[in-house]
Amino acid sequence: MAEKQIIRVAAVQIAPDLDTPTGTLDRVLAAIIEAAAKGARLVVFPETFVPWYPYFSFIRPPMLSGAEHIHLYDNAVVVPGPVTEAVAAAARQHNIVVVLGVNERDHGTLYNAQLVFNADGSLVLKRRKITPTFHERMIWGQGDGAGLKVVDTSVGRIGALACWEHYNPLARYALMAQHEEIHVAQFPGSLVGQIFADQIEVTIRHHALESGCFVVNATGWLTEEQIAKISPEEGPRRGLRGGCMTAIISPEGNHIVPPLTSGEGILIADLDMALIVKRKRMMDSVGHYARPELLSLLWDDRPTAAMRKSHSTPSFSTAGASDETDSGFRNAEADPDRAADQRVAILRSSSR
Repeated sequence: MAEKQIIRVAAVQIAPDLDTPTGTLDRVLAAIIEAAAKGARLVVFPETFVPWYPYFSFIRPPMLSGAEHIHLYDNAVVVPGPVTEAVAAAARQHNIVVVLGVNERDHGTLYNAQLVFNADGSLVLKRRKITPTFHERMIWGQGDGAGLKVVDTSVGRIGALACWEHYNPLARYALMAQHEEIHVAQFPGSLVGQIFADQIEVTIRHHALESGCFVVNATGWLTEEQIAKISPEEGPRRGLRGGCMTAIISPEGNHIVPPLTSGEGILIADLDMALIVKRKRMMDSVGHYARPELLSLLWDDRPTAAMRKSHSTPSFSTAGASDETDSGFRNAEADPDRAADQRVAILRSSSR
């Protein structure tokens, strides 16, 4: 459980640079310096902020999105690479934990990725959004359970989810069961309108209450000039306004400082870590308020892979079949990836 201490944190709501390849990264580095100068030990940026959230995919049909999609590929982040090196250096120089949303490129696929850099500059978590939402499925691939992980940092135990992953109660519970102390939420912002901002607020406040943790949430912002550039028609532009709710929430579900719902800025708040115990004394959803003998979560934390090596299986003779069968089962149990192949071989040998 968290020590009784005060942690100053920052949540950033700024516009990306839609025109230059490194412009958004430059804005990130400047915001890190500003947050650190204000005494923050943790700074959080919006969902897929570098190089930018794919707003075009929300208002354009797939047939007309090819050029913008390729443009996003060309400017996406390779991990590790120049972008991660620059952010790591800034985190280390200013002794600050940085949580950054990026479009990650892994060969031929883009992913919605969340990167957590510790204050020493080490990348302690790279996770991918497990289910892209609606239009996003044309842009990003799916993440896996390996990213549903809470990590130790200089400011406490941090867990992270992006946008509508917060509507997956089992994903949230996976982080709660690992005793996250600070939950980082990231949303795109400047999307859908006021209804989206209202939904974000309900979601992050509820998670803070249910997890008994702090929530630091960052949403992005688009200027009117950027909105006009994304869509030449006024109709679709209505879908690119509002939806901003940069906020910092206590374990009791309250805003620690007033949220930022329009314009650019950096929220600063002090987290009294003793509030975690105060909340969990009353309701610990993965402790004294849980009933694991009735309800529990099965979490597959293995990273997915498009290819696995297949080990050759031993041949079986008629003589001593029972001993070899037992040995086959033992080998299958020792290596789960071989289990199915081993059992098939065993069944075949017994029918000879």
